Amino acid sequence: MKTLFALSLTAILSLPMTAFAAGSAVPAATNPNKDCKAGEVFDAKTKTCVSSQSGSLLDKDRLNAARYFAYAGDYDAASLALAALNAPDTADALTLRGFVARKMGDFDTGMAHYTAALALDPNHWQARSYMGQGFVEAGNSDAARAQLTLIRTTGGRGTWAEVSLRQAIASGAGYSY
Repeated sequence: MKTLFALSLTAILSLPMTAFAAGSAVPAATNPNKDCKAGEVFDAKTKTCVSSQSGSLLDKDRLNAARYFAYAGDYDAASLALAALNAPDTADALTLRGFVARKMGDFDTGMAHYTAALALDPNHWQARSYMGQGFVEAGNSDAARAQLTLIRTTGGRGTWAEVSLRQAIASGAGYSY
C-alpha cells in the first residue's frame, strides 16, 4: 500500500505544473481557449469562441479564458476577459487580476489585488502563493516565507500553491508558466 501511495504521489508531482495552476485542471495544450483570439472566450455551452462580452457566458468561462491567456503570457487578452466579468470582485477574480498586474510589471497593483482577495478569503492559497512569489521577485524572502507558512498552517501543504511558492523561494524567482 505504501508503494502504491509513493508511486501515485510521484506521478502527481511529475505532472506539469500548469495542470494545477490557479485552480485549473485543464493543461494549456488542451485548453479550449487556445483557439480563441484576444477578446474572445470559449463558450462551454456552444463549444465555440465568442466575444468575452457575450451575455451567454458564465464568469467561470471568462475566468478560465483569463487564466489560460495569463499563463500563456498574453496579458492583454487576459485583461479583456477579466474586464468582462459580471462579478469582478471575487477572491478568484481578484487573485487573477493581481497575477496579471504583477506579470505586467505593476507590483503594487498586483499586491493590492491579492490583499483584497485575502480580505474576502484569508485562506485563499493561490492568492497567498502569488503574493509570496511577488515578494520573492521583489527580493523580500522573509515576507514570501510568511505566506508559505500561512498556506501550510491553513491546510494547503502539498497543494500547487504551496509547492510553487516553495520552489520560488528556493530558486529566488517567481514561477513562470
